[in-house]
Order: sequence, then C-alpha cells, then structure tokens
Amino acid sequence: MADETALTDFPSLFSLKGKIAVVTGGSRGLGLNAASAFLQAGCSKVFITSRKAAGCDRAVAQLNALPNLQPGARAISVPADSSTLAGIESLVSQVSKHVDHIDILFANAGATWGEAFDTHPDAAFQKVMDLNVKSVFLSVQKFAPLLSKKATIDDPSRVIITASTAGLGVGSLGPQATYGYSASKAAAIHLGRNLAIELAPRHILVNSICPGFFPTKMANGLLEMTGGIAKHAAGNPMGRLGKPEDIAGVVVYLSSRAGSHVNGAAIEIDGGALWKRGGFLEPEPESKL
Repeated sequence: MADETALTDFPSLFSLKGKIAVVTGGSRGLGLNAASAFLQAGCSKVFITSRKAAGCDRAVAQLNALPNLQPGARAISVPADSSTLAGIESLVSQVSKHVDHIDILFANAGATWGEAFDTHPDAAFQKVMDLNVKSVFLSVQKFAPLLSKKATIDDPSRVIITASTAGLGVGSLGPQATYGYSASKAAAIHLGRNLAIELAPRHILVNSICPGFFPTKMANGLLEMTGGIAKHAAGNPMGRLGKPEDIAGVVVYLSSRAGSHVNGAAIEIDGGALWKRGGFLEPEPESKL
C-alpha cells in the first residue's frame, strides 16, 4: 500500500525557480504585485508590459532592486499596447528576442468606465470590451506557441486572467455604472473556461482570478469617493480590504506545481464580500486606462 503521507519534493511545491513570465498591465497595481511575486518565487525572467514605456521602466527598476531574487533573475521592460492586435504581436516579437518559450502569461491589462445608463457611451463600452475580453483572447492565441514550447503533462505552462468579482455578481450601478466592465469580466471568466479545455491537451492551464477591493494608488480616489477605505474595510467579512500578498499568494499557487491540476477555475479574492452582499457589488476600485 502506498504511503499516503509521502509528497513529492514538498519544499519546491510553491517554487517558480527558473520559470519565465509575461505580465500585461504589469507596470502598477495588481500586475506589479504579481510580477514581484513571480520574481521572488524564483522566476528567472519576468517581462513587464503596458502602453507607457516610462511606466514599464520604473516598474522594472523597482523589481530588479528586490533583495531576494535568484542569481541572474531580472525583470525586462517590453512596452506595448495590448488593446490592439499589432501591439500584441509587437509584444510577442519583443519577448521572443530574449527567450524561446514562456511558462506563465498573466493577462492582467484592463480598463473600466463609469457612467449612468442613459448616457453610457458606445465608444467607452467598446473600449472596455475590447481590452478586457478580445485582447485577452488574442494575447493567449499569439503567445500559445511560446507557452506550449516546453510544457509537458507533468509541468504545464499557465495562463492567469485577471477578472473581477464584478464578473460574478452585479457590479456598480447608478451614476458611475460599470456595465461594460461587469459584462467584460463575466465574459473573461467564461472565455478562460473555454480556453482551459481547448488548451489543456497542449499542456497549458488557464485560470482566472477575481479580486474585490484592493487599495492601490490607482484605486484610492474611487474608494474615497464611495465612502472611504475604512467604510469598505468595515463592510468586508474579514474586516479589511485586499493586500498585495493576497494577490501574490494566489498567482504563485496557480503558477507553481501546487496548482498543476487546477484548470478552468475562477478564484475569488475578496474576503467573502461578494456573498455577504448577496452578489451585489459597490463600485469597483479601478480607473480608466
């Protein structure tokens, strides 16, 4: 009879040693939190991309100054506009100049727009859907050859999509309604499930994360407009809002050997706030990109 206490190399279960990651929307906020986690968990290279080169360069400088990286590990700036096919193709080309494969794609770039129902503009709705859904699909499609290059059944590569609890419940309504954002995040979650089944035979796992409120430089203004950080924290079952480590822990889990049999999942990271409010969310702490 097999020893049920025996685990294969438990000390390395959450290690990303030697892995290569690409983080879209990685120059700030949750994307930068995740990039820091990837590097500190052992990644050898983490590519940071967003539209603005200066933002990518600042993020890379911060990441490369972290004190506990693997020897030779580094973050690399690859600015590109992930909202267009040309931008995504440019990103793949830039990454391919450095490496012949990647192990992790964190599809995090996104946008939102808040406006009342009667005046909600067509252009804004289209922009949000394009970046939050179509560009996720195109990013996975164009990076698939690099993701599958060295992936195996025992060591699959990973795609993580940043969705939101707004895609699981009712998002912000009223004067700052986020119709496109909520619809796009629901679509991103379901897209992830479809991609999970399509790409599993290629040894690529696809999962989504669904953050709730996370105070960041980008989010603090909206948090204050909707009652303040203290109010939102008090309304959470955990009595606090999200912290960078909450994102870090989940993305490392999904990217490491610990998450090697998780596929098509959508993991809420909100302390239970969605279900305390019966599936209704207050305005999301996101900003227009």
